[in-house]
Amino acid sequence: MIHPDDSLVTDRLSLRRFTLADLDLLDRLATDPRVMEFLGGVKDRAATESMLRVRILEYYDRHPGLGIWATVERATGECVGFHVLNHIQGETDIQVGYALFADAWGNGYATEMTMGLLRYGFGTLQLPVIAAITNLANTPSQQVLLKAGLRRNGERVFAHPAYADQGPMAWFEADRDAWPHL
Repeated sequence: MIHPDDSLVTDRLSLRRFTLADLDLLDRLATDPRVMEFLGGVKDRAATESMLRVRILEYYDRHPGLGIWATVERATGECVGFHVLNHIQGETDIQVGYALFADAWGNGYATEMTMGLLRYGFGTLQLPVIAAITNLANTPSQQVLLKAGLRRNGERVFAHPAYADQGPMAWFEADRDAWPHL
């Protein structure tokens, strides 16, 4: 996923790079209060467009191999959300994460692609550690991270404005040498 045409494929899903043409799709995701409950709240279109341009599109060039990608259901071609392997904002740590449309919840997609990204991060990119953060109240996401082979390692508070008002966040880690699914 270092080059624009690269993709990551699992049994049921694939990842592809976002483009400017995906603004409406991201806007639908960012305006759904169910999806955004633990992701800093609903975003307006201007904030979503800024995220698309800076945090997604410009990030691809600044950090080859890392990013935020559209998660696509292979059987239908439908985008079901996004997955990330990128820097926690304001930190040097690399995180794995995701946001899925509510109608895609409960299908195991979050776990499946999180494991795919961990394999890619540890295998292809040779990252020594991959972290994840979740809101303390977001127990379903915490279960996904545990199923994917990350371990809970306490809580952390982040100064970056993207996280600061959320208070302590659940902190998860996986080490390349100890991750059981490589």
